[in-house]
This record gives sequence, C-alpha cells and structure tokens, in this order.
Amino acid sequence: MDETEALLKAALPPTLTYANTTLDLSLPFERLSMQEAFAHHAGVDLLPTEGDAQALAKAAACPLRADESWEDLFFRLLLERVEPAIGRERPTFLTHWPASQAALARTDPHDPRVALRFELYAAGMELANAFEELTDATEQRTRFEQDRARRNALYPERKDWPVDENLLAALPHMPPCSGIALGFDRLVMLACGARRIQDVLWMGN
Repeated sequence: MDETEALLKAALPPTLTYANTTLDLSLPFERLSMQEAFAHHAGVDLLPTEGDAQALAKAAACPLRADESWEDLFFRLLLERVEPAIGRERPTFLTHWPASQAALARTDPHDPRVALRFELYAAGMELANAFEELTDATEQRTRFEQDRARRNALYPERKDWPVDENLLAALPHMPPCSGIALGFDRLVMLACGARRIQDVLWMGN
C-alpha cells in the first residue's frame, strides 16, 4: 500500500477532478478494513454473518433474492452501499477481505477470518487489487478441495475440476511475497480526465 500510494502521488497532480469528484492526493490515503467499511456504509457487522445469507440480509435490512448466496449478497452490498461511498475525497484502500474472498491469499495471523488482500478506489473507480501470497501448500490444497466441493455441488453434471499440482509443488519454494494488479489504463483515465476506457487504450478499432 505504501508503494502504491507513492506511485499515485508521483504520477498524478496533488488535486484532480474526475467524474464530478475532486480528489486531494496530498492527504494520506484512507485505509479501511472491509469490516469497518460495511459497518460505516452498510450498517452491517459483516464477519459474524459469513456463510449465512439470511443473517447478512437481516443485518443489512434488505430482502434476500431467490437463490442468492452469502457471497452474492456480499458483493451486492459492496457494489450498492460501500463502493459508492469510498475513495471520494482521497483514494481509499479497502483491506482485510473475508477469507473466503481471497482464495490465494494469506490469512491475517491476528484474525484468520480475514485475508491480507486490498483493493484501491479513487473517484468511484477501482484501480488495483492486491494480496499477500499464501505459500503454505497444505493450506492451499485444503482451499482447492473446498472449492472443488462447492463446484461439484453447484454443477453435479461436471466432475473435472482439476487441482493445480504445479502450483502446489512450487509454493514451498516461494519466499514471502505479495502481488498487485494496478490498472494502468485506469490510472491514465484519472490523469487525463478520460471518461471511457476506450479513449486511453493503446490500440483501438
């Protein structure tokens, strides 16, 4: 997060207006955990509801749609209540995602309910997604098997959900590390005020 904040402050002017939002990049970027974000902007104590769609719907005071899972409702609330409210006066790092939403990330040693993952938002735009890599092959295999079980339950007609054995073999050789995917095209949009991503792509029609 420190490196990403430094990059944006080096690449962008101290203040900019984009999509009717004025960002002050001279301020420290906001760092908000997912638990804090849902509490502040959705009125929900998120983590105790994980996996229980009815409990999350009750906490959020919203009707549960037909066949809507906890994950579906989590993202609906994120899109409708949280994302529109963050990254408005200054960019916001949304951190500590529920562990189920970061399949390849390390969990927080202080709270295994959450993963060491963050996304960066600015002026209503998601700019980056990052996490600290899980390098425990045993834990990663357990997650893969849990994912296969969920997929088999959802799609019983299909049984060929392979486990990435090459990744599992490589994990014990990986040093502690993290990775980030930052949308360079979106950064350019902020810098020059482009409203459509097509306007900043290197190659167009």
